[in-house]
Amino acid sequence: MGKTVPSYRMALETEIARWQGFARALRAEEREAFEALMDACRTTASAGGNATNPIIFEPMVMSILLAQQMRIGQLEYKLNDLLWQEAEISDSQEWFYLHYFHARVFIERSI
Repeated sequence: MGKTVPSYRMALETEIARWQGFARALRAEEREAFEALMDACRTTASAGGNATNPIIFEPMVMSILLAQQMRIGQLEYKLNDLLWQEAEISDSQEWFYLHYFHARVFIERSI
């Protein structure tokens, strides 16, 4: 009889457990960020399981990138909303475009 292959979720938890030494060496705020990334992997575990990739770390990284990209999109949306609110308050479209341009340059350089 053949060897039983663990489910992606089980393999994921095993991989996360392998990183616990690394996690313990992090400062508290870094550890919190690390755990958030591992939670992102758990959140998209069903998609990772469909990737049919024997290397567990690759779908983990894709899950993390997806979570980060979604967060960037949310922050851009909030930033644009705040800039529009400021433009409405100041009633100056020139002010808005100037600040919008600077914010976009800052975001693009930060990436």
